[in-house]
This record gives sequence, structure tokens and C-alpha cells, in this order.
Amino acid sequence: MKKLAKLFVLVGVLTLTLIHEHSFGQRIIYSDSEKDDNRRLNFDIIGRVGGNFLLYKNNRVRNWISVMDEEMQVVAKEELGYLPNPDKIINIDFFAYPEFVWMIYQYERKNVIFCMAAKIDRMGKRLGELIELDTTHIGFATDNRLYTVTGSEDKRKIAVIKINTRDRTLYKVNSLLFDDKMDLIRKDLLQIPIEDRTVQLGDIEVDNEGSLVLTRFQRTFNDNISNASLLYLKPGVDTLAEYRLSIAGNWLDNLHIKIDNYHNRYILTSLFSKERRGGIDGYYIMVYNRSSSMPQVEQFHTFSDQLRQEAKGNATTKTVFNDYFIRQLITRRDGGWLIGSESYYTTSRANTWNRWDYLYGSPYWGMNNYYYPSPYSNRMWWGSMPRNQQAVRYHADNILIQSFSPAGELEWSQVIEKSQFDDETDDLLSYQLMNTGGEIHVLYNQQERRDKLLNDLTIQSKGQLARNPALKNLDSGHQFMPAKGKQVSARIMIIPTVYRGYICFAKVEYN
Repeated sequence: MKKLAKLFVLVGVLTLTLIHEHSFGQRIIYSDSEKDDNRRLNFDIIGRVGGNFLLYKNNRVRNWISVMDEEMQVVAKEELGYLPNPDKIINIDFFAYPEFVWMIYQYERKNVIFCMAAKIDRMGKRLGELIELDTTHIGFATDNRLYTVTGSEDKRKIAVIKINTRDRTLYKVNSLLFDDKMDLIRKDLLQIPIEDRTVQLGDIEVDNEGSLVLTRFQRTFNDNISNASLLYLKPGVDTLAEYRLSIAGNWLDNLHIKIDNYHNRYILTSLFSKERRGGIDGYYIMVYNRSSSMPQVEQFHTFSDQLRQEAKGNATTKTVFNDYFIRQLITRRDGGWLIGSESYYTTSRANTWNRWDYLYGSPYWGMNNYYYPSPYSNRMWWGSMPRNQQAVRYHADNILIQSFSPAGELEWSQVIEKSQFDDETDDLLSYQLMNTGGEIHVLYNQQERRDKLLNDLTIQSKGQLARNPALKNLDSGHQFMPAKGKQVSARIMIIPTVYRGYICFAKVEYN
């Protein structure tokens, strides 16, 4: 009887262990390598549509959508024969819905830029006719990166925007706002005063009510930002409202916008310096309430000496954050937010790198460019990164994640130590965050002997950091590209991998 009782206990323990692993574990499923998915491949992870996973692929003259099932097996390949030749395509954006996808693409033909839309079903097939959204005649030497396409968080609004800069003192913004059926909701012609040639426009976003949100800032000779404004379009009003940021005596690095639709707010943040071209001192944070047309929070958060000591890696405590860049700005339902940053830099024999050496491009556009180049061009993977003739080593080191309360008070900080480098490319470097609701997963590669293995850390709501056991079904032949991954549902992320010179895709699923 005692042996039988021990057997029942053992079975019970094993059962509970299996249940625990099944409840809190994860699994990885890989797609098969295909002959067309070589290193020349361009791709974009579209998302989960009707139970399938859709990926856009381009290889030389071919454009197609690859459809994969839950086991990452290819069930369809739909050639996009209606697209023009790849050398004529300027940019492609995808907006995935539960049962269909909108593909919005731009191409040039005889000095005319066309902005078109195609509706695609769960099997990658086109539904209905192509829709012409807008056309623009351009000059011979004008930059053809013309339209900015952006969507609201709830995907019920899609904005197509072009900015005419023929008048150097007054930019004209043409905005077309569509609903999720691609019916035109509103057409706006807005004007943005430009004080001098050092003034630039930042990324453009659209909130759930269809209002455009963007920044205007002054950056002299690739220097710090000396002054800046938040611009936004109120519903029913045909002029942009402006709020000038209170940054006198401080210098900003690069502004990031996050729309908090749940609380009707716009959150702006940037790394800042107390001196021009000085070391990074902390974050500038501004939370703007659209209902009251006033900032709820506007502050400079200075990094503490203790944090500098924790995050310094191989740097000194004074210069530790000079190589950091903001990667994520995440809002919470309670009104708080998280900021994720990473140490990123390059080294080479002929280059002494610093963040001011043309990191953000020249502030002067060509004299023949009458339209503002879209910041959303070339977002796909392969070929989008400039390849240098000289040997360059890319580095991606420690991660800093900080949580702030709705009032802007620091709640907790976590420094995740890592040291990554690779030559000629950064495809396997950096990290990705996956939000599963109650916790955030931090996914990144760590060098283990000759292999780069995918690591998984979790951060709980109160900032507790836990290193998870090794991911199941890690195939040593697959090299993950976590920074190129995309979360496609509450508990599934698709991450591209390199396998024997081919591009594959892994489904990382959390139970």
C-alpha cells in the first residue's frame, strides 16, 4: 500500500508539473526554408488574418504573399501580378484586420506618383478592384518618397498625407482620411509656418478620432533640438493647434510621439542634455491632454548616479547614456507609461562615431524637392540599411526600461545587461518586447559559444525581473532576428530567422 501511495504521489507531482509547464510555457514552430527566401529577400510580417499568418515577400522582380497556417506550413502563395515592377515601387504599407488586409502602395510612372489601395483576404487573394487614393505630378529631380501613410490604434482611420515644401516658409499639408472600408471621411489642406531652413517636421500619427499629430522642431546642422512644438488637428477644425514645448536651457535628442487614446492624451519623450552637444542627462517627458488643451505633465527626468552605475557597462558613469536610444514608448491603462532604451553604436577603423555626425540626416532637403520625404519609406528588412564600404562592427548592449506613474513619477527601473556585436549587419542584434497583459517579455540573442541563442526575460507589473528557462524547441541552426519580430496576437509573435542562408519565420507562442 505504501508503494502504491508513493506511486500516486509521484504521478500527481508529474501531472502538476506538466500542467504548470503547459500553462506557463511556450513553444516555437518554424517555417520550412524555401528556395526563393534567400538573403536577397525583402519581407514584411503582415499579421494574423482569419486564422492564417500572412507575410509579404519580394525577391528581385517577384512580389507575393505567403500564407501560413498555425503550424507555420505554407498553404498558399499568391503572386501580386497587379503590382508594378519593384524598381517602380516606392513603399508598401499593410493594415491587418481580423478577416482582411488593406495594402497601400506607392509607385512612380512618368513623373507621376500613384497611391493605390488593394484589399486582400485571408488567403492573400485580392478582393475587388484596385482603388486609386491620390496622384501627384513631380519634377524630374524631386524626391519620389512622397506619401506618409499611418493608421489609428483601433485601425478605423487611415491617413494618407503629403507635404508640399515649394514655399520654404509655409509648408502645405494635404491629408486624406479614410475609414476601414477605404471610404473618404475628410480631406484637409493645412498650413505649417516654417521659421527658417533648420526647422524640420517629425513623424506624423493619427489618433482614433482621426486627428493628425506631429512635431515641428529646430535642429541646426544635425545638432540638438533647441526648440520644438506639438501640432495637432482638432476634429471639426481646419487649422493645426500648437503647443510650444518648455525646454529653454535644455537640448533634446529626438522626439517620440505616443497617442494614449484611452485617456485622450499625447505623450512626447526624448533624451535630453543640459548642454549643447553634451552628454545625455535623462528624459524629457510631456503628457498633453487634448480635452483641456494643456499639458498634464512636462518635466525633465534626470538619471540618478545609482542608475548610471548599474547601466554603464564598459562606459564611464558620466558618458554611460551617450550611446542610448529610445526604442519603445508604451502606455498603460492606469495612465502610466514605460520607456525602453538601448545602448547602440558602431565601431570601425576609420570612424569615431558619435550621435551628432549626421545621425538624423541633413536638415536641408535638395533645392528641387517640393515635397517633404516620407519618414515611413523603406521600412522593410533587407536592403533598407545602408551598407558601408569599410568594415563596420555593430554593437547593441544594455537595455534600460523605466516605468512612470500617471503623474510622471518614476516607479521602477530595470537594467538588462547584454553585450551584442556583429560585423557588417545588425540583423541579429537588439531586442523586442512582447506584451502579454500581466507581464512584458524581453526577447534578445545572447552569444553561447558559436551560436546566438534567443533569451526570454519577463518583467512583472511592479518591475520584478525574472529570467525564464531556455525556450523550448530552440533549433541551433536558426539564428533569430528579434528586433524584426512582430506581435500578431495577445500571445503570439512571429520572428524571422536565418537558417543555412535562407530566411525562415518562427512562431513563438505563449500559453
